[in-house]
Amino acid sequence: MRIGLQVPSFTYPGGDEAIRSTFTEIAKQADTAGFYSLWVMDHFFQIRGIGQPEEPMLEGYTTLGYAAGITQRIKLGTMVTGVVYRYPGILIKTATTLDVLSGGRAYFGIGAAWNEDESRALGVPFPPVKERFERLEETLQIALQMWSGRTEPYEGKHAQLGRTLNSPQAISKPHPPILIGGSGEQKTLRLVAQYADACNLFARGDDYESNLRHKLDVLKGHCERLGRNYDDIEKTTLDTFDYSNMSANDVIEKCRKLAALGFTDAIYNMRGIATMQPLDIFEREVIPAVREF
Repeated sequence: MRIGLQVPSFTYPGGDEAIRSTFTEIAKQADTAGFYSLWVMDHFFQIRGIGQPEEPMLEGYTTLGYAAGITQRIKLGTMVTGVVYRYPGILIKTATTLDVLSGGRAYFGIGAAWNEDESRALGVPFPPVKERFERLEETLQIALQMWSGRTEPYEGKHAQLGRTLNSPQAISKPHPPILIGGSGEQKTLRLVAQYADACNLFARGDDYESNLRHKLDVLKGHCERLGRNYDDIEKTTLDTFDYSNMSANDVIEKCRKLAALGFTDAIYNMRGIATMQPLDIFEREVIPAVREF
């Protein structure tokens, strides 16, 4: 099993002036410690459950571009980009640029978007959920067309592109892995089966095993109906590590259970990460133990 790191907060001791140095240390240590992937949220305000909207939040792709320049091995992605935030063709160019400048280390994380307050505040159109999922599917189609090298026009219900030129092309082959975030059974997991290389599900709550087993069964059903090989899809989870009340053994045993369910990656955000202590625990105890799961 592979371990990923999500950095959802930039509220660090020292205030705004310490963001650069603290994030630099986090990214570099994650890279050398053996973390497989590094993820940031694609939000513009801090979100509920993590902090207040007024707390610091960096733009996702700028942050990943910076991370690409200070790391060597770790994969980089957004967890996940809301489809309404950028025009589809520009979004694919942005993700391609990250892949090229990182030497082929980009993931393309995307979802239907949910943060209406954030969007309204910054003047981003936020259509109803049905349209957001239509736009998500069109963006996935545009991504695959642009990464295929085809340049003919794309005519969708919501997006019209006159020429899907994408030069330079991505270094990752056949393209940066597409990860769709979310667990909706009728729409999101169907899109995973049809278009994606990876999914991401929450591994939280007392009944997380039964919930995840059910979600994977739904995904498998979509794959069977669409003729997709279920085993070709990376199954990833997102969870939180709090070293004040959790041990390395707690994480290791949970990863063992996730691997038994068929998950390939366990991604964690970490409370108190600015101390670097959670990263030390994962480097010394967790990553070596779960590598063979």
